[in-house]
Amino acid sequence: MLEYVKTILVKVSFDTMLFEKELRKAFKVLAKEELPQLKQWCYDQFSGMYPLILNKVFTKAQV
Repeated sequence: MLEYVKTILVKVSFDTMLFEKELRKAFKVLAKEELPQLKQWCYDQFSGMYPLILNKVFTKAQV
């Protein structure tokens, strides 16, 4: 499921609102053990584009 979420996030990364929406949805479908991996991958891939969204979503989720 983690790979599926990654694929979706890459595909929607052109749109800020859609990216945030899909990132939040990922928390509902992924297992708790997968969330740290998602966090690391997101920061590696998108920290240049969406640092505020990443910080907001992952801080709120306390991953």
